[in-house]
Order: sequence, then C-alpha cells, then structure tokens
Amino acid sequence: MKATELMDSLRRRFPNEPEYLQAVEEVVTSIEDVYNEYPAFERYNLIERLCMPDRVISFRVSWTDDQGRVRNNMGYRVQHNNAIGPYKGGIRFHSSVNLSILKFLAFEQTFKNSLTTLAMGGAKGGSDFSPRGKSDMEVMRFCQAFVNELWRNIGADTDVPAGDIGVGAREVGFMFGWYKKMAREFTGTFTGKGISFGGSLMRPEATGYGNVYFLLNMLATRGIAIEGKRVAVSGSGNVALYTADKLITLGAKVVSMSDSDGTVLLPEGMTREQWDRLFELKIAMRGRVSEFAEAEGLEYLPGERPWKHAACDIAMPSATQNEIDGDDARALLAQGCLAVSEGANMPSTPEAVREFLAARILYAPGKAANAGGVSVSGLEMAQNSQKLSWTAEEVDNRLRDIMADIHGQCVEYGRQPDGYVNYVKGANTAGFMKVAKAMMAQGIY
Repeated sequence: MKATELMDSLRRRFPNEPEYLQAVEEVVTSIEDVYNEYPAFERYNLIERLCMPDRVISFRVSWTDDQGRVRNNMGYRVQHNNAIGPYKGGIRFHSSVNLSILKFLAFEQTFKNSLTTLAMGGAKGGSDFSPRGKSDMEVMRFCQAFVNELWRNIGADTDVPAGDIGVGAREVGFMFGWYKKMAREFTGTFTGKGISFGGSLMRPEATGYGNVYFLLNMLATRGIAIEGKRVAVSGSGNVALYTADKLITLGAKVVSMSDSDGTVLLPEGMTREQWDRLFELKIAMRGRVSEFAEAEGLEYLPGERPWKHAACDIAMPSATQNEIDGDDARALLAQGCLAVSEGANMPSTPEAVREFLAARILYAPGKAANAGGVSVSGLEMAQNSQKLSWTAEEVDNRLRDIMADIHGQCVEYGRQPDGYVNYVKGANTAGFMKVAKAMMAQGIY
C-alpha cells in the first residue's frame, strides 16, 4: 500500500469531504510501514475497505416548532465498521454537522473503540439541528422525528448510539423513549441514558476523567507529577467540565475554559467553588462562558481560543475538531508546554501535530486519550445485558484500567528507537491491527 496513491484515489471520490480525508490521511500515513509487513492485507485491498464506511444512512427530519411551523433538517448515521462488535458511536446535533464530519468521526470511532478492548465497532450520526435556543418540547419533537427515520437501523446488537455535542441526557432520553415505542422493546440500544432506566454511573464524567487518567500515564513515563501544573482546557461541555473537575481534585491549576463565543482566563487556577458555579451555569442554565467571566471578574477574550493567551504546562483541547492550528501549537511550545492530551476528536490540525511530534513533547491523540467516554458506554452496554447496575467506584476502577491498557498499547506500538513514544503511531497501529485481523478472518463482505 502506498498512502499517497490511496489518498489520491479517495480525494477523487470524495472531493468535498475535507475532515474525512484529513482523518484518513493521518491514519494511513502512520500505519503504512506496518501494513506493508502483511502482504495478505494488500491482496484483499483491506485498507481501502477499512477507509470506506459499510453504509451511510441519510434522511430528512421534519418537525414542528412551538409556533406551529414545519422545520426541516438533515439526519445521518454513518455505520463505518462492525468487524469487532456492533456499531457504536455518538449522535451530534449542531449546525456544523455534515457528512464529511460524521464520516471522519465514524472512522476515528472505529479505531478508538478497538483500543478500548471492548467488543464495539465504529459509527457516528447526527443532524444539522441545534438544540441551542430551542424549548424542551421542540427538542423532544425533533428527537422523535429523528428516531422515527433511524430506528429500523439500530438495536442492542446492531448499532448502539450515544450522545455527543448537542446531545446530552435530555436528548438521549427523548430518543430512547421513541425507539422503545417504535421497536416495542426495552433494550440497551442507546447509552448515556438516565440512571433510572438503564444508564451507567460515571458516564457524564467518563471522557474527561479518562483523558486525565491517560495524561497521568503519559506523565509517569517521564516522572512528572500533575500537582501544581498549569493546564489550559478548551470547551465547557461535559468533557471539558469533568476534565477540569478531575484536574482540580488532583491539585492542578486549570487556567482556561471556553465556548464557541470566546475564552475565559483563570491565571491563578480555577477554584472548586468556581467550578461549581460554572457547572451550574453551563449544565443547568445552558449559559455562556462570558456570563461566568463577568460574574467572577475574570478576563474574557471574545472570539478567541485559549492557546495563545493561557500560559500553561499542559494543554487539553476539549471543544471540537481543528481548534489548534500550527500557530497555536508553536505558541504553546514557545511557552514551555510539555504535554497535549486531546479530549475532543481531532482538535489539532496536521500542521499542529507535526509541530508537537517534532518537539518530542508528550502528545496524545483523541482516539486514545478521549476513549474513556465510549469505554463507559461499553460498560453501560454490559450492565444492560446483565440487567445489573455497577457502583460508581466499580465503573471508575474499570475506566482507570482501560485507559492504562490503551496507554500500554500506544507505548507498545509507538516506541521509537531513541525511546520517544509516538502516541499517534502507537494508537493508530494498535487500533488498526485488531480491526484488520478481524476483517481478514471474516472474509470479504
């Protein structure tokens, strides 16, 4: 396999899907040498099969707003690969959603799920509908209309959706309720459900906590302690909030948070009381970071990301894709940033990744560092299958073990001759090999 020839072919076929092409190129260029050690892979054209999704389901979603007007959005489900388990991946409701973004996310999800060691394939779905500014009844009607088109293609052993940007416990509850009505069954078809009807403890915390656990494993390889370190965090959703929560507990200083409107700086570090107030504002009141900054008397930078403004030792991008570009990466390195651990999916551009790797800092790609969320989703599936509910401590302990195992896989496949661990190569290779061997064993289908 020649990565350049494969990418040329994919660009001709999918010329208007930049995020998808970016994600594929990052993987295939890093696994090219390993792939070519297995001639059978090339005989079966395995890499091209793995890069292209099994199927893409697209549909119109028509719903009625509170004024009685009929509104229309597009809905999608990308079922990328189910070689090692049922399709598994979140649903995203955001105005930016398009097929390219969902194909990139489903592609990434396949390797992320493989790294968890749990039996889950990769998928992603969503709509260009945004819950922001909508009433509960409007969100409910949209969710029901969305599931009305999707329900025949999902199921506990077929495809298990979860939440993502714009899809929290409220939206998952509405979708699960309508699925239950249409399918006439109560199964673990959605994860991220409410605790009272099959959800798992620790699911909201899982991605943020898991990212911190992965970071701790990375820091340990260089004998670095987290206490007192300045950590720049982007975002202010579940991932960012619970990343900050765990960092504060461990004695680190969270020096920034953000949302799509701008960034708040906390040069002395966020206090536990400030975190409580921000959590209440963002989760219960669906407010903005600017409101938090004004109430706390903190510096707020409208339209800015943290990376050029928040002096830090560690960066944990937890907002969205491509939020750290080459200039941001160079700014982080210039101020002595020693580690980047990604809570979002593909938040660093290819140029930024090259800068981090060239500087030999600790750099964890999202498919490894943010796998905690889908790991606990997998644990929720296990609890649903057994009709059991585990304690928060039990789930947290399993999450710690899974993140340690993912770190171990990255080190095994990513250690370079000089001892440096290329976590990008390690994560991509470890995730790829498991899926590739399963596909080879199951034949061409």
